[in-house]
Amino acid sequence: QVQFVESGGELVQPGGSLRLSCVVSGITLGYYAIAWFRQAPGKEREGVACIRTNGGSTNYADSVKGRFTISRDNAKNTVYLQMSSLKAEDTAVYYCALDPTTRCSDHTQLYRYWGQGTQVTVSS
Repeated sequence: QVQFVESGGELVQPGGSLRLSCVVSGITLGYYAIAWFRQAPGKEREGVACIRTNGGSTNYADSVKGRFTISRDNAKNTVYLQMSSLKAEDTAVYYCALDPTTRCSDHTQLYRYWGQGTQVTVSS
């Protein structure tokens, strides 16, 4: 059974840093592109970052460029999201999911195996 489990979210002060982890089981992680999404209460889900399988190339939402870094450790079946210079606007539930196209598609409906999410709260 394929399972994505997000962890690492917590309360953090503005300007702080946090690293989220997405542990994947049931598949070989190295075959797929993996993305992080987030959703704040009452708002639409938005893509945050994505990392591809070949060469580990990445892309980011404009709102997080320069602050967030996505990485992967295929041997550990884990994808990370390192977040720095956190803002109140980053408060959301963060999810990871798989892109079967392997190219970080813009079509959210293509992503599969969403995890339960981890809550990130940025507040003083």
